[in-house]
Amino acid sequence: MPIDRELRVNEQVRARKVRLIDENGDQVGIVPLKEAINAAYERELDLVEVAPGGDPPVCRIMDYGKYKYEQDKSRREARKRQKTMQVKEVKLRPSIEDHDFGVKRNNAERFLKGGNKVKVTIMFRGREIVHSRLGRDLLERMREDLADIATVEKAPSLEGYNMIMVLAPEDKTED
Repeated sequence: MPIDRELRVNEQVRARKVRLIDENGDQVGIVPLKEAINAAYERELDLVEVAPGGDPPVCRIMDYGKYKYEQDKSRREARKRQKTMQVKEVKLRPSIEDHDFGVKRNNAERFLKGGNKVKVTIMFRGREIVHSRLGRDLLERMREDLADIATVEKAPSLEGYNMIMVLAPEDKTED
């Protein structure tokens, strides 16, 4: 049953005859609408039109309030399980010192372990762009250092005066 649309309930059902399914899921058959509504009221439940496109429309006897609550609950659970991933950025210069590189690598590692992607950017200034090999070597070093927790999503590429590589956290689902 589609979740995004409202279902017709009890007197909102507009057909003369309906294919009735009882609260246990057993098919009763094709009955007049009044008889189906009375059967639902006798059981202190609702008559819900679950397939309006059918000929005749299919209606089910159920507790509509409970049904809506279960649908909302499952929607909330699905939203909770959905994981949002952000792209964090680590910026480096081609002439970075070893200690500073270590700090940036640790930041990238922390971001990856937190489930985020990491965009590693080497920023060139002026004529440093001539030595783009230094930037590529730095990105390769970063990739090797984080190889056990990350995979390269976007290989190093030169964009203007920046060289960019994107790392994604490695899936650890094979338990």
